[in-house]
Amino acid sequence: MSEAQLLHLVFGGELEDVAGITFRDLTKLDFVGAYPSYAAARRAWQAKAQSTVDNAHMRYFIIHAHKLLDPHHDGPTPA
Repeated sequence: MSEAQLLHLVFGGELEDVAGITFRDLTKLDFVGAYPSYAAARRAWQAKAQSTVDNAHMRYFIIHAHKLLDPHHDGPTPA
């Protein structure tokens, strides 16, 4: 039996301030890809993050898209 597909998105871009999460230009976001597991997404994230280490404002993120697609799957339904 194969593992459940848990969709994760990896993207990044230059931040206005290294202490925040506001991007300088949303039209220049780098969409790295969609991955079926956190482990696969983390490998892609790490490769992109390491390739941009000389730019302190460049940041990459992993979004747990499976939680957005089915927000009630990860816990009890609110009362």
